Amino acid sequence: MPRPVPDGRTFKSLRELQRLAGGAIMRRLSPADTMQETWIDGRPMTEVTAQFIKPNDRLTSFERIEIYNKQYWFRLLDILWDDYPGLRAVMGDQKFHQMAREYLERYPSRSFTLRNLGGRIEQFLQERPDLIALRNDLALDMARFEWAQVVAFDGPEKQVVGVDDLLGKDPADVYLALQPYMSVMELAYPLDEFLISVKKGSAAMRSEASNAMEEGRKSKRTRKIPLPRRRKIHLVVHRYQFNLYYKRIDRAAYAALTALRDGANLADACERAIETETKANVDWGVRLKGWFDIWTQLGWFCKRK
Repeated sequence: MPRPVPDGRTFKSLRELQRLAGGAIMRRLSPADTMQETWIDGRPMTEVTAQFIKPNDRLTSFERIEIYNKQYWFRLLDILWDDYPGLRAVMGDQKFHQMAREYLERYPSRSFTLRNLGGRIEQFLQERPDLIALRNDLALDMARFEWAQVVAFDGPEKQVVGVDDLLGKDPADVYLALQPYMSVMELAYPLDEFLISVKKGSAAMRSEASNAMEEGRKSKRTRKIPLPRRRKIHLVVHRYQFNLYYKRIDRAAYAALTALRDGANLADACERAIETETKANVDWGVRLKGWFDIWTQLGWFCKRK
């Protein structure tokens, strides 16, 4: 038996009506980027949409809802497109678009803010290695790197621990946490350099396209940025004075910061750095002081609860 059409006259009916309309608007698009012609139970979408929206003198019920269905999906796809230029460059625009559609079908938006939309892309790529065949490590590194930038841009910040807070204290009794917006990363590729080149190329393309429109000529194709070669780097993705940065660090500094991040006290973190270093005759007093002078000035540390 067909279910009665919700009329919105009771709270229960209103909830069902909202779910029906929302389901139609958020239902995935067809391969041609149009609204699907059938509903989840096989009924024609023309029949379903006619239940909760009227046609007008220009558009049918189906066509009116299709506008919202398209704009919902195009908005989400645009956000992923803008937030992951590096991953697009690694995968190629067509494969990235396919990946983004399949990602949104498996992990639809569940947050009040679209900022969180791409938070599970790395996990999704691990679940679907066929989408990044031959570039698996590169694509996963780039997904992590670009998500870290989203976190750094507007992640929470705790009260900063400065250098004065550390004076006179036994390093074995000092436990520091890293700011929640920070990501200390080991990457298999120099993605900081690559992403800067990608963004410069995108900016040049937009400028060239704008000039082409003004001058009435076609824009030339921008030279494709070559993919980076494998070379391990360590860096910190962070923000300073409301601006996003990524800072290269060496392997020993990476060891110290990850030790602090994982709960070690200050003395053990410094010891971890010393054990990691392969160079001889290092003046560790000067080196450690230099690190912590810079890191405290950047506000990287907060108290560990």
